[in-house]
Formats: sequence, structure tokens, C-alpha cells
Amino acid sequence: MKLSAVAVAAAGAALLIASPAVAEDLHFQVHNNTNQTITELYVSKVSTNSWEENILSGEVEPGADLNVSIEDGESVCHYDIKVVFENAQKVYNNQNLCELDGGAYNVL
Repeated sequence: MKLSAVAVAAAGAALLIASPAVAEDLHFQVHNNTNQTITELYVSKVSTNSWEENILSGEVEPGADLNVSIEDGESVCHYDIKVVFENAQKVYNNQNLCELDGGAYNVL
């Protein structure tokens, strides 16, 4: 009986290891909660050593929102965000964007 329980546990563990991670696209809003216009916005996986392309096609005025979709087919939650304003920039490291669950990310 003990051998059967071990075999079942091993088979279950093998299934868990073999199962692919479920990939989910991220959808959220960036809210410009500053008094400056956002001119560029970069969102890159924490594991990446360089910034991805600027995702803005225009500018985000103070108080305005921008809908963002990250549709990379990966199950990554942690991203670095670089926000470029007309005269400055801010970097927000290791942000868990999955926690937003479609809500807003406030740029302060």
C-alpha cells in the first residue's frame, strides 16, 4: 500500500512539473497623477537588461489615463517602468502589475 501512495504522489508531481504555466495578458491603466506631461513610457520585464520600445503614440497630459496592454503571451508579473516627462524621468523598479487586475497604475 505504501508503494502505491508513493507512485501516485510521484505521478502527480510529474504532472505538475510538466504542466505549462498559464500565460495571461496584462491590461491596466496608467494614470498621470503629476502636473507634468508624460512624453515617453517604457515597460520592461525585470529580467531584461534594457528598455523595451516606447509604448506611447502621443502624450499623456496631467490627470489623464492611458490604457496599456502587454500581450506577450508570458506569465510575467514584475516589470520595471520608466516614465519620461518633458524635463525629467522616473523609474519604478520591480512593479507587480498583476496585482492591478485591470485597475490603474498611478504615476506620482
